[in-house]
Amino acid sequence: MKAVIQRVKYSSVTVDGKKIGEIQNGLLVLLGVTHTDSEKEVNWLATKIKDLRIFEDEDGKMNLGLKDIKGELLVISQFTLYGNCIKGRRPGFTDAARPDLAEPLYEKFLEKCRSFGIKTECGEFGADMKVELLNDGPVTLVIDTKDVANLK
Repeated sequence: MKAVIQRVKYSSVTVDGKKIGEIQNGLLVLLGVTHTDSEKEVNWLATKIKDLRIFEDEDGKMNLGLKDIKGELLVISQFTLYGNCIKGRRPGFTDAARPDLAEPLYEKFLEKCRSFGIKTECGEFGADMKVELLNDGPVTLVIDTKDVANLK
């Protein structure tokens, strides 16, 4: 799994002109799934994101996590995170999981985040979405579970 994580003051997602998800003060997570992903990656990545200390404390240091600030999550499925742009001019998406694998794992990721007691909003899997955000910082991180040798 691959996640682009952005610290935001506000973020929302709209499908067909209707706002379907919206958060204040928290994290926008763009989530990509590849062929080899399983619940192991879901659990590890959701826990990692929950525990990231990327919000500033009273001294201005990144020392607080989502729970500390009562932050919220907006999670958007994004297969294009697995786009390969090395050859040619058009990205190839063969590294992205097919929807029959990706959608259930995306749903499990949402469930896991909600199980932590974090308000978790989402987009619509496979839809043409418009995502709005106000970056805070900006702070943007990329986590790819393939970079972790032994996921728990």
